[in-house]
Amino acid sequence: MSELALEHEFVEGSDAAPALLLLHGTGGSPTDILSLGKELCPASPMLAPAGQVSEQGAARWFRRHAEGVFDTEDVVFRAGQLADFIVEARERYGLQGRRLVAVGFSNGANIAAAVVLLRPDVLTEAVLFASMLPVPDPPRHDLSATQVLMANGRHDPMAPLVPAQELAAVLRERGAEVTEHWHSGGHQITVDGLAAAKKWLAVDGQNDRMRRTGDQYIG
Repeated sequence: MSELALEHEFVEGSDAAPALLLLHGTGGSPTDILSLGKELCPASPMLAPAGQVSEQGAARWFRRHAEGVFDTEDVVFRAGQLADFIVEARERYGLQGRRLVAVGFSNGANIAAAVVLLRPDVLTEAVLFASMLPVPDPPRHDLSATQVLMANGRHDPMAPLVPAQELAAVLRERGAEVTEHWHSGGHQITVDGLAAAKKWLAVDGQNDRMRRTGDQYIG
C-alpha cells in the first residue's frame, strides 16, 4: 500500500495508545518490524515504512562504506526523506497532534536517531535497539523536548559500546532526555530490553513522563 513517498504498512489502533513508527533493520521488512510493535504496544496505530536502499538485495535505510562506516551524506539525505514521509503520513492517517514514537532496530534505530538529531521538528521520541551515532558532529539543535530510550548490548560487534555511548552523549549535550538500558549480550533485542521499552512507552505523554535523565536499567 502506498500513495506516499515510501512503501509502507499501516495498522489502525486505539486513540489512547501512542502511534508507533516502526523501522526495520538491514534485510528486514515492514512486516517483520510490525511484530515488534505488536509485542511492545498491541493497541497502538503502527506505521512501518520500507528502507529504500538495497545492499546486495538487503533493504537498508542508508548506504554504508563498510560495517559501521556510514555514508554520512546519504544518512542526511535519507533522514530528510523519512522526515518528510512522517509529515505526509501523519496527515494521511489522521495522526496529527498524536504522540508518535519511533521504534527501530539496528539500521532502523540509526535512521531514527538521525531524524531525531537532524529533524526535531518532526520526531521527538524514539526507542532505539542496538543503535549508535549515525552522523559525526550533528547540528546543535535544541532537543530539550526530545526523549529517547536506548537498549544496547555491551558486547555488540555491530553497534559497539563507544559509538553507542557517543550517541547518548550527543543527545544529552543537546538537551535530550536519554534513558539507557544495557544488557550483557550482542546485536539483539533481549527480553529485558523489551520490558524496559514497554515500561518507557507506558508513561502517557511527554508532560506526565517522570524525569529520568541518566537512568540506566541494567539487564
